[in-house]
Parts: sequence; structure tokens; C-alpha cells
Amino acid sequence: MKCPSCGNIDTRVVDSRLSKDGDVTRRRRECQQCGERFTTHERIEEILPSIIKKDGSREDFDTDKIRRGISRACEKRPISVDKKEELLKRVVQFVRESGEKEINGSKVGEKIMDELRGLDEVAYVRFASVYRSFRDVNEFMDELSDLLKDKKNNA
Repeated sequence: MKCPSCGNIDTRVVDSRLSKDGDVTRRRRECQQCGERFTTHERIEEILPSIIKKDGSREDFDTDKIRRGISRACEKRPISVDKKEELLKRVVQFVRESGEKEINGSKVGEKIMDELRGLDEVAYVRFASVYRSFRDVNEFMDELSDLLKDKKNNA
């Protein structure tokens, strides 16, 4: 690992620790040349399927893009970072378990909406309004009506 201070590639691991959930290893390293200590994080490189977008184009699955969408939908809502990360993990797990090399973006979007619906109705509506690109207020109201009907049926 290249030292961020002097650029030397001769570094040694001083300490290693697993994260709480065991999917990231934190390593403290020391440069053999300048003595600088620094931290690296190691994780398994996942090969997730490509996303087939509405227009037929394809792009790599981007966990950070999903995280940003969830964060925007949950902005100023009483939802902890841990809850959002758990939601993200469930979405990534869903995509991973599809077993496909390519997955329709609509399936991913619907999964995110399902997860948000169970977490926070306002966040769900925010995400749905962007994801579904409502053309007018009537479409938006139809979505809200469906949400209210489901809420009454589950009460």
C-alpha cells in the first residue's frame, strides 16, 4: 500500500480490526521509509448486475446512487443513519439475490419504494414522486389515495 505522505510502497500492517458487521477490515499501516501511520479499509469487491434503465441504456449498479436517493427521500425525517443503511443493505441483497447479470431498474426502484413505505410514509411519497415522475397533481393524489387505503386496511 502506497504511503500517502511520501509515496513509498513499502508499508506494513500494524493492526487489523473487523467492522461490527464483519464486511470491512480496518488496517493501521506504517510506512517503512518515513514512519507515517495511516488507515486503510478493505472490503470484498462485489460484482453486482448492470441496471437496465427505462430508456434501455445500461449502467453499473451504484450503491452510492441508491444511498443518495434514500437520503434525499428521508431528509429532515426522524430516521436514523442506521435505519437508512439497513434499508440500503436490503436493497443490495435483493439485487445480489436476483442472480442476474442485468436487472431492470424498475425492480430496484419498486424494492426501494416497498422498503421506504414500511419505514416512513413521507419518505416513500418523496421517493415515489421523483421515481415515478408524476405528470400532474392527479397522479400524485392517486398515489396518496392508494397509500391511505393501504393504511386503513392494515389498521
